[in-house]
Amino acid sequence: MITFLTPRLSTLGLLACLTASAASAQSLTQPLGVPPQPFGQPSSPGVPSLSQTPPPPVALKQVSVGTGAVFSGSNEPIRSGLVWRVFEDRGDSSQPTIVARSSSPAPSFILAPGNYIVHVTYGFASASKRISVQSGNLNERLVVSAGALRLKGAVGETPIPLGRVTFAVYVPEAQNSEGKLVIANAKPNEIIRLPEGTYHVVSTFGDANAIMRSDLKVEAGKVTEATLNHRAATVTLKLVASAGGEAFAGTAFSVLTPGGDVIREAIGAFPSVTLAEGEYVLIARHEGKVYTKDFKVESGLDRDIEVLVTPNP
Repeated sequence: MITFLTPRLSTLGLLACLTASAASAQSLTQPLGVPPQPFGQPSSPGVPSLSQTPPPPVALKQVSVGTGAVFSGSNEPIRSGLVWRVFEDRGDSSQPTIVARSSSPAPSFILAPGNYIVHVTYGFASASKRISVQSGNLNERLVVSAGALRLKGAVGETPIPLGRVTFAVYVPEAQNSEGKLVIANAKPNEIIRLPEGTYHVVSTFGDANAIMRSDLKVEAGKVTEATLNHRAATVTLKLVASAGGEAFAGTAFSVLTPGGDVIREAIGAFPSVTLAEGEYVLIARHEGKVYTKDFKVESGLDRDIEVLVTPNP
């Protein structure tokens, strides 16, 4: 019979083996470069744990979008008078949101990747374009079909002073003899930027009936200059006791056409009124009495119109 003998371990040797095994198992759970931690103790602050907040996502790369505008036909760059707006294109019926704007002739916009609408205005003209921004740098050119008007007023060869003449610009309409109002009270020599087309211009000299009209064409990339020539004059109204005498204060005047239409009313000692060339009737009322006089306006001849305080026949 063969007997296998199993060597006995002493109690001290058994404890030593168990201690070494535990230490070996513990060291396998530690990251490289981190010393072993005693059981039951929290991990080192430098070691991330599942309970910590993850780092924020990396921001999307922004893209530079350069813009510029040219006149249709000539492709000449537009160097002034531009207003740019960039809208976020959401692709639905909601109101677009403005994300950038500029009044520079050729601005650059820094945009996040996405879809946008680039819009530019040149006075009353405009153009827009949808763009998709993804990566790299973009350059967008918008074509604007527009020109401009520069208007003046004159009587004969004499320019009408600033502040005494204004202009209104209308777009002709089939059902409207004057058209749709585009701009009112434009001043002489003002640059009026408009879409290419034909416009109806009304020039008013003074604040009565001295009015001139003209149809003018605006061409893309060009400034149309026009002088509207009035046949009118400015007259000063007076009620006097004798020719060349002192005017009565507080007199109420009415200027009528021969047919009885009221053109202008004014109160004072010597009010002035600008009237178109033609014939008129002047009525003066003072202290309950009424005085009348027929007079004529000749173009370019500014003068006094005196009503004498004499009994009416």
